[in-house]
Amino acid sequence: MWDTSKDYRLLVAEKAAELFLKTIEGAKFKGKWDKKKAIKLAKGMVPELQALRYSYLEPQELIETPQMKELKEKALEIIEALGGEDWYVKFLELADKSEREKVEESIAKVRFFLNTILNLDKRLALGKINDPVIAVDIKVGEVMSAGKHPNADKLLVCNVNIGDRAITVVTNDLSVKEGHRVAVVLLPPANFRGITSEGMFLGAEEGVLKDVKGEIGGLPKGIPLEALKETRNLVESFLKN
Repeated sequence: MWDTSKDYRLLVAEKAAELFLKTIEGAKFKGKWDKKKAIKLAKGMVPELQALRYSYLEPQELIETPQMKELKEKALEIIEALGGEDWYVKFLELADKSEREKVEESIAKVRFFLNTILNLDKRLALGKINDPVIAVDIKVGEVMSAGKHPNADKLLVCNVNIGDRAITVVTNDLSVKEGHRVAVVLLPPANFRGITSEGMFLGAEEGVLKDVKGEIGGLPKGIPLEALKETRNLVESFLKN
């Protein structure tokens, strides 16, 4: 029997739903979208996630439950309530200059929540693993651009292709360049001096891993264990906060 009450994947999914509700309540999104419906759908996810947490089913069995199906359907309905597949593009286009930083941060938090729910079954398919690392997605990415942070000389702002989309990652490794193949973990967004980072590059003592094996958007291969330590710490911190 698997102790689902302590499964990091379900714990992070619950916390991500809380983050979404808090974010969407205060989001300054302009344009046509159904805020009430988005909130209602997210609130409806909470009891379904709790049911999974106290089901004590095997990870593979969790994937086949009605609750898992409902979670994915609700996440897709939330995307529609936000305005469709390109919802975040519209919100950015309509944002005033003075509000853009806050809108970008809100969008990143919503995207983290949606990704967490929509890929929950894939993480559960990894089986009975009691490790915070598998609560979030780790993907092979390709750095499309890397430029100096406008407000911090010791930070870079990178645009990273992770297969199905591009994300922004802020790093303190100034040697990261366009074309590097990196391992990026999708974490709860963090604001670094006005720029929202949607993830973190995995690295070891010598810095960010820059020649990661694997397909873009897929799981990286041959990652040293020491590179996962900070991910564990950040997932644990997210759950505590």
